[in-house]
Amino acid sequence: MSGVKLNNVIKRYGATQVIHGIDLGIDDGEFCVFVGPSGCGKSTLLRMVAGLEETTEGQINIGARDVTRLDPSDRGVAMVFQTYALYPHMTVEQNMGFGLKMNGHPRSEIDAKVAEASRILKLDDYLKRKPAALSGGQRQRVSIGRAIVRGPEVFLFDEPLSNLDAELRVEMRVEIARLHKEIGATMIYVTHDQVEAMTLADKIVVLRAGRIEQVGAPMDLYRDPDNKFVAGFIGSPAMNFLNGKCAAEGVDVPGLAMTVPMGQAAQNAGTEVSIGIRPEHAQIVDGDTHVVELTEALGGVSYAYLKAPTGEKIIVEERGDERSKTGDRVGLRFDASRAMLFDAASEMRIR
Repeated sequence: MSGVKLNNVIKRYGATQVIHGIDLGIDDGEFCVFVGPSGCGKSTLLRMVAGLEETTEGQINIGARDVTRLDPSDRGVAMVFQTYALYPHMTVEQNMGFGLKMNGHPRSEIDAKVAEASRILKLDDYLKRKPAALSGGQRQRVSIGRAIVRGPEVFLFDEPLSNLDAELRVEMRVEIARLHKEIGATMIYVTHDQVEAMTLADKIVVLRAGRIEQVGAPMDLYRDPDNKFVAGFIGSPAMNFLNGKCAAEGVDVPGLAMTVPMGQAAQNAGTEVSIGIRPEHAQIVDGDTHVVELTEALGGVSYAYLKAPTGEKIIVEERGDERSKTGDRVGLRFDASRAMLFDAASEMRIR
Protein backbone atom coordinates (compact mmCIF):
# COMPACT_ATOMS: atom_id res chain seq x y z
CA MET A 1 0.00 0.00 0.00
CA SER A 2 1.05 3.62 -0.46
CA GLY A 3 0.32 7.11 0.72
CA VAL A 4 -0.75 10.00 -1.50
CA LYS A 5 0.79 13.45 -1.71
CA LEU A 6 -0.63 16.46 -3.55
CA ASN A 7 1.71 19.39 -4.14
CA ASN A 8 0.18 22.72 -5.26
CA VAL A 9 -2.42 20.93 -7.38
CA ILE A 10 -4.46 23.20 -9.67
CA LYS A 11 -7.31 22.45 -12.06
CA ARG A 12 -8.61 24.80 -14.73
CA TYR A 13 -11.31 24.41 -17.33
CA GLY A 14 -10.28 27.03 -19.84
CA ALA A 15 -10.11 30.33 -17.97
CA THR A 16 -12.09 28.98 -15.01
CA GLN A 17 -10.03 27.70 -12.09
CA VAL A 18 -11.87 25.19 -9.89
CA ILE A 19 -9.03 23.75 -7.74
CA HIS A 20 -6.75 26.32 -6.16
CA GLY A 21 -3.29 25.08 -5.20
CA ILE A 22 -4.11 22.07 -3.00
CA ASP A 23 -1.30 20.81 -0.74
CA LEU A 24 -2.19 17.61 1.08
CA GLY A 25 -0.51 14.50 2.46
CA ILE A 26 -2.40 11.25 3.07
CA ASP A 27 -0.43 8.64 4.99
CA ASP A 28 -0.09 5.01 4.00
CA GLY A 29 -3.12 3.11 5.33
CA GLU A 30 -5.05 6.26 6.25
CA PHE A 31 -8.78 6.70 5.62
CA CYS A 32 -9.13 10.26 4.32
CA VAL A 33 -12.51 11.84 3.57
CA PHE A 34 -13.02 14.83 1.28
CA VAL A 35 -16.16 16.61 2.46
CA GLY A 36 -17.92 19.81 1.52
CA PRO A 37 -21.03 21.21 -0.17
CA SER A 38 -21.95 20.56 -3.80
CA GLY A 39 -19.57 22.29 -6.17
CA CYS A 40 -16.67 22.54 -3.70
CA GLY A 41 -14.34 20.47 -5.91
CA LYS A 42 -14.13 17.26 -3.88
CA SER A 43 -15.07 14.88 -6.73
CA THR A 44 -12.87 16.79 -9.17
CA LEU A 45 -9.93 16.41 -6.80
CA LEU A 46 -10.60 12.68 -6.41
CA ARG A 47 -10.81 12.24 -10.18
CA MET A 48 -7.48 14.05 -10.53
CA VAL A 49 -5.90 11.49 -8.16
CA ALA A 50 -7.51 8.73 -10.23
CA GLY A 51 -6.27 10.23 -13.52
CA LEU A 52 -9.81 10.74 -14.84
CA GLU A 53 -9.24 14.51 -14.81
CA GLU A 54 -6.05 16.09 -16.10
CA THR A 55 -3.98 18.03 -13.56
CA THR A 56 -3.38 21.54 -14.94
CA GLU A 57 -0.51 22.35 -12.58
CA GLY A 58 1.17 20.73 -9.61
CA GLN A 59 2.19 17.18 -8.79
CA ILE A 60 0.45 14.04 -7.51
CA ASN A 61 2.51 11.25 -5.94
CA ILE A 62 1.30 7.78 -4.98
CA GLY A 63 3.98 6.22 -2.86
CA ALA A 64 7.33 7.21 -4.33
CA ARG A 65 5.95 7.59 -7.87
CA ASP A 66 4.99 10.81 -9.63
CA VAL A 67 1.70 9.80 -11.28
CA THR A 68 0.63 13.27 -12.42
CA ARG A 69 0.77 12.40 -16.13
CA LEU A 70 0.19 8.64 -15.92
CA ASP A 71 -2.88 6.93 -17.34
CA PRO A 72 -5.47 5.78 -14.76
CA SER A 73 -4.57 2.13 -15.35
CA ASP A 74 -0.93 2.80 -14.43
CA ARG A 75 -1.55 4.61 -11.15
CA GLY A 76 -2.30 1.64 -8.91
CA VAL A 77 -5.73 2.91 -7.87
CA ALA A 78 -9.21 1.39 -7.93
CA MET A 79 -12.32 3.54 -7.91
CA VAL A 80 -15.81 2.79 -6.55
CA PHE A 81 -18.47 5.04 -8.03
CA GLN A 82 -21.91 6.19 -6.93
CA THR A 83 -23.39 3.98 -9.66
CA TYR A 84 -22.56 0.30 -9.36
CA ALA A 85 -21.64 -0.17 -13.07
CA LEU A 86 -22.05 -3.95 -12.92
CA TYR A 87 -22.49 -6.10 -16.02
CA PRO A 88 -26.11 -7.33 -15.80
CA HIS A 89 -25.47 -10.56 -17.75
CA MET A 90 -22.60 -11.66 -15.48
CA THR A 91 -22.75 -13.30 -12.07
CA VAL A 92 -21.25 -11.71 -8.97
CA GLU A 93 -18.03 -13.70 -9.26
CA GLN A 94 -17.73 -12.94 -12.97
CA ASN A 95 -18.21 -9.22 -12.33
CA MET A 96 -15.54 -9.19 -9.63
CA GLY A 97 -13.00 -11.12 -11.69
CA PHE A 98 -13.66 -9.52 -15.07
CA GLY A 99 -10.87 -6.92 -14.86
CA LEU A 100 -8.26 -9.56 -14.08
CA LYS A 101 -9.58 -11.80 -16.84
CA MET A 102 -9.28 -8.99 -19.40
CA ASN A 103 -5.67 -8.43 -18.30
CA GLY A 104 -4.80 -12.07 -18.91
CA HIS A 105 -4.39 -13.28 -15.34
CA PRO A 106 -4.55 -17.07 -14.86
CA ARG A 107 -7.85 -18.57 -13.79
CA SER A 108 -6.44 -19.92 -10.52
CA GLU A 109 -5.28 -16.44 -9.48
CA ILE A 110 -8.62 -14.89 -10.41
CA ASP A 111 -10.54 -17.51 -8.41
CA ALA A 112 -8.32 -17.03 -5.37
CA LYS A 113 -8.65 -13.25 -5.38
CA VAL A 114 -12.42 -13.36 -5.94
CA ALA A 115 -12.78 -15.86 -3.09
CA GLU A 116 -10.78 -13.61 -0.74
CA ALA A 117 -12.80 -10.50 -1.68
CA SER A 118 -16.01 -12.48 -1.25
CA ARG A 119 -14.93 -13.59 2.22
CA ILE A 120 -14.09 -10.04 3.27
CA LEU A 121 -17.41 -8.65 1.98
CA LYS A 122 -19.56 -11.63 3.03
CA LEU A 123 -20.69 -12.35 -0.55
CA ASP A 124 -20.15 -16.13 -0.58
CA ASP A 125 -23.89 -16.86 -0.75
CA TYR A 126 -24.38 -14.55 -3.74
CA LEU A 127 -21.52 -15.47 -6.08
CA LYS A 128 -23.76 -17.25 -8.60
CA ARG A 129 -26.41 -14.52 -8.64
CA LYS A 130 -26.70 -11.77 -11.22
CA PRO A 131 -27.00 -8.09 -10.21
CA ALA A 132 -30.77 -8.00 -10.77
CA ALA A 133 -31.19 -10.50 -7.92
CA LEU A 134 -29.26 -8.34 -5.43
CA SER A 135 -30.24 -5.45 -3.16
CA GLY A 136 -28.63 -2.04 -3.57
CA GLY A 137 -26.27 -2.66 -0.68
CA GLN A 138 -25.23 -6.05 -2.09
CA ARG A 139 -24.55 -4.52 -5.51
CA GLN A 140 -22.35 -1.88 -3.93
CA ARG A 141 -20.46 -4.60 -2.08
CA VAL A 142 -19.85 -6.33 -5.41
CA SER A 143 -18.56 -3.04 -6.82
CA ILE A 144 -16.18 -2.75 -3.86
CA GLY A 145 -15.20 -6.41 -4.31
CA ARG A 146 -14.23 -5.71 -7.92
CA ALA A 147 -11.89 -3.00 -6.60
CA ILE A 148 -10.40 -5.31 -3.94
CA VAL A 149 -9.66 -8.01 -6.52
CA ARG A 150 -7.45 -5.60 -8.44
CA GLY A 151 -5.17 -5.22 -5.39
CA PRO A 152 -4.67 -1.45 -5.75
CA GLU A 153 -2.31 0.74 -3.78
CA VAL A 154 -5.12 3.23 -3.11
CA PHE A 155 -8.91 2.86 -3.01
CA LEU A 156 -10.99 5.83 -4.21
CA PHE A 157 -14.69 6.14 -3.30
CA ASP A 158 -16.87 8.76 -5.03
CA GLU A 159 -20.06 9.12 -2.94
CA PRO A 160 -20.63 5.34 -3.01
CA LEU A 161 -23.65 5.36 -0.68
CA SER A 162 -25.69 8.13 -2.30
CA ASN A 163 -28.08 5.75 -4.06
CA LEU A 164 -28.90 3.72 -0.94
CA ASP A 165 -31.76 4.25 1.49
CA ALA A 166 -31.06 5.44 5.02
CA GLU A 167 -30.88 2.00 6.63
CA LEU A 168 -28.56 0.61 3.97
CA ARG A 169 -26.33 3.68 4.20
CA VAL A 170 -25.73 2.94 7.88
CA GLU A 171 -25.10 -0.73 7.13
CA MET A 172 -22.64 0.07 4.35
CA ARG A 173 -20.80 2.65 6.48
CA VAL A 174 -20.11 -0.14 8.95
CA GLU A 175 -19.04 -2.46 6.12
CA ILE A 176 -16.60 0.08 4.67
CA ALA A 177 -15.13 0.85 8.09
CA ARG A 178 -14.68 -2.87 8.73
CA LEU A 179 -13.12 -3.32 5.28
CA HIS A 180 -10.57 -0.60 5.96
CA LYS A 181 -9.66 -2.12 9.30
CA GLU A 182 -9.24 -5.58 7.78
CA ILE A 183 -7.16 -4.77 4.70
CA GLY A 184 -5.42 -1.64 6.01
CA ALA A 185 -5.39 0.07 2.62
CA THR A 186 -5.09 3.78 1.90
CA MET A 187 -8.59 5.04 1.13
CA ILE A 188 -9.85 8.40 -0.14
CA TYR A 189 -13.59 8.86 0.19
CA VAL A 190 -15.73 11.70 -1.17
CA THR A 191 -19.04 12.65 0.41
CA HIS A 192 -21.24 15.68 1.04
CA ASP A 193 -22.58 13.94 4.17
CA GLN A 194 -20.62 15.09 7.21
CA VAL A 195 -22.06 12.20 9.28
CA GLU A 196 -20.33 9.76 6.92
CA ALA A 197 -17.16 11.81 7.21
CA MET A 198 -17.25 11.84 11.02
CA THR A 199 -17.93 8.12 11.36
CA LEU A 200 -15.47 6.81 8.75
CA ALA A 201 -12.47 9.11 8.61
CA ASP A 202 -9.05 9.07 10.20
CA LYS A 203 -8.58 12.45 8.54
CA ILE A 204 -11.17 14.87 7.16
CA VAL A 205 -10.40 17.44 4.48
CA VAL A 206 -13.06 20.17 4.45
CA LEU A 207 -13.28 21.85 1.05
CA ARG A 208 -15.01 25.01 -0.10
CA ALA A 209 -14.82 26.53 -3.59
CA GLY A 210 -11.79 24.47 -4.55
CA ARG A 211 -9.76 25.34 -1.46
CA ILE A 212 -8.99 23.46 1.75
CA GLU A 213 -10.63 25.12 4.75
CA GLN A 214 -9.22 22.74 7.38
CA VAL A 215 -7.67 19.29 7.71
CA GLY A 216 -7.77 17.18 10.85
CA ALA A 217 -9.17 14.25 12.78
CA PRO A 218 -13.00 14.25 13.00
CA MET A 219 -13.28 15.27 16.66
CA ASP A 220 -10.50 17.84 16.29
CA LEU A 221 -12.53 19.62 13.60
CA TYR A 222 -15.66 19.33 15.72
CA ARG A 223 -14.09 20.68 18.89
CA ASP A 224 -11.63 23.15 17.42
CA PRO A 225 -12.77 24.55 14.03
CA ASP A 226 -10.64 27.26 12.44
CA ASN A 227 -13.53 29.22 10.97
CA LYS A 228 -17.29 29.62 10.87
CA PHE A 229 -17.68 27.50 7.74
CA VAL A 230 -16.04 24.43 9.29
CA ALA A 231 -17.87 24.96 12.60
CA GLY A 232 -21.21 25.07 10.79
CA PHE A 233 -20.53 22.21 8.40
CA ILE A 234 -19.17 19.67 10.89
CA GLY A 235 -21.82 18.61 13.38
CA SER A 236 -25.46 17.57 13.11
CA PRO A 237 -27.59 19.53 13.80
CA ALA A 238 -25.36 22.44 12.80
CA MET A 239 -23.85 24.87 15.28
CA ASN A 240 -26.03 27.86 16.22
CA PHE A 241 -24.66 31.28 15.25
CA LEU A 242 -25.87 34.52 16.83
CA ASN A 243 -24.75 38.05 16.12
CA GLY A 244 -22.90 39.85 18.89
CA LYS A 245 -20.39 42.56 19.70
CA CYS A 246 -17.33 42.34 21.91
CA ALA A 247 -17.18 44.62 24.96
CA ALA A 248 -14.98 44.85 28.05
CA GLU A 249 -17.40 42.73 30.11
CA GLY A 250 -17.99 40.06 27.47
CA VAL A 251 -19.92 39.57 24.24
CA ASP A 252 -23.24 41.40 24.01
CA VAL A 253 -25.64 38.98 22.29
CA PRO A 254 -29.12 40.44 21.67
CA GLY A 255 -30.41 37.04 20.53
CA LEU A 256 -29.67 35.64 23.98
CA ALA A 257 -30.76 38.79 25.79
CA MET A 258 -27.51 38.68 27.76
CA THR A 259 -23.82 39.49 27.84
CA VAL A 260 -21.74 36.32 27.59
CA PRO A 261 -18.51 36.41 29.63
CA MET A 262 -15.71 35.35 27.30
CA GLY A 263 -12.00 35.97 27.79
CA GLN A 264 -11.45 36.96 24.14
CA ALA A 265 -14.02 39.77 24.30
CA ALA A 266 -12.05 42.46 26.14
CA GLN A 267 -9.08 42.38 23.80
CA ASN A 268 -11.43 42.57 20.80
CA ALA A 269 -13.76 45.27 22.18
CA GLY A 270 -15.93 46.84 19.49
CA THR A 271 -15.53 43.90 17.07
CA GLU A 272 -18.68 42.54 15.43
CA VAL A 273 -18.73 38.79 15.95
CA SER A 274 -20.76 35.62 15.61
CA ILE A 275 -21.00 33.52 18.74
CA GLY A 276 -21.30 29.80 18.04
CA ILE A 277 -23.10 27.41 20.38
CA ARG A 278 -23.68 23.74 19.62
CA PRO A 279 -27.19 22.37 20.31
CA GLU A 280 -25.92 19.96 22.98
CA HIS A 281 -24.23 22.78 24.91
CA ALA A 282 -27.47 24.76 25.35
CA GLN A 283 -30.24 24.04 27.83
CA ILE A 284 -33.86 25.13 28.04
CA VAL A 285 -34.80 26.62 31.43
CA ASP A 286 -37.72 28.55 32.92
CA GLY A 287 -38.25 31.91 31.29
CA ASP A 288 -40.05 33.65 28.46
CA THR A 289 -37.35 35.14 26.23
CA HIS A 290 -37.55 32.51 23.47
CA VAL A 291 -40.44 30.81 21.64
CA VAL A 292 -40.38 27.10 20.76
CA GLU A 293 -41.43 27.02 17.10
CA LEU A 294 -40.97 23.29 16.53
CA THR A 295 -39.78 20.19 18.31
CA GLU A 296 -38.38 17.06 16.67
CA ALA A 297 -38.81 14.01 18.89
CA LEU A 298 -36.34 11.30 17.83
CA GLY A 299 -36.75 8.95 20.79
CA GLY A 300 -33.78 9.26 23.12
CA VAL A 301 -33.17 12.84 22.02
CA SER A 302 -35.30 15.77 20.84
CA TYR A 303 -34.38 19.01 19.09
CA ALA A 304 -36.22 22.18 19.99
CA TYR A 305 -36.16 24.99 17.41
CA LEU A 306 -36.33 28.30 19.21
CA LYS A 307 -36.99 31.80 17.94
CA ALA A 308 -34.87 34.43 19.74
CA PRO A 309 -36.10 37.96 20.53
CA THR A 310 -34.11 39.15 17.49
CA GLY A 311 -35.78 36.59 15.21
CA GLU A 312 -32.65 34.46 15.04
CA LYS A 313 -33.06 30.69 15.21
CA ILE A 314 -31.51 28.47 17.89
CA ILE A 315 -31.56 24.65 18.04
CA VAL A 316 -31.34 23.02 21.48
CA GLU A 317 -30.81 19.33 22.17
CA GLU A 318 -33.08 17.88 24.88
CA ARG A 319 -32.93 14.56 26.71
CA GLY A 320 -34.85 13.07 29.61
CA ASP A 321 -38.58 12.78 30.20
CA GLU A 322 -39.43 16.48 30.46
CA ARG A 323 -39.11 18.21 27.11
CA SER A 324 -40.44 21.41 25.62
CA LYS A 325 -43.46 21.62 23.34
CA THR A 326 -44.26 23.71 20.31
CA GLY A 327 -45.55 27.11 21.40
CA ASP A 328 -43.82 27.15 24.80
CA ARG A 329 -42.06 30.30 25.94
CA VAL A 330 -38.77 29.39 27.55
CA GLY A 331 -35.45 30.67 28.80
CA LEU A 332 -32.04 29.55 27.63
CA ARG A 333 -28.83 28.66 29.42
CA PHE A 334 -25.52 27.37 28.11
CA ASP A 335 -21.93 26.73 29.06
CA ALA A 336 -20.03 29.86 28.03
CA SER A 337 -16.74 27.93 28.07
CA ARG A 338 -18.06 25.83 25.16
CA ALA A 339 -19.07 28.85 23.05
CA MET A 340 -16.88 29.95 20.13
CA LEU A 341 -16.25 33.39 18.68
CA PHE A 342 -15.90 34.17 14.98
CA ASP A 343 -15.04 37.50 13.42
CA ALA A 344 -18.16 38.69 11.57
CA ALA A 345 -16.18 40.04 8.60
CA SER A 346 -13.54 37.35 8.01
CA GLU A 347 -15.47 34.46 9.66
CA MET A 348 -12.17 33.30 11.20
CA ARG A 349 -12.13 31.98 14.74
CA ILE A 350 -11.19 34.39 17.52
CA ARG A 351 -9.29 32.30 20.04
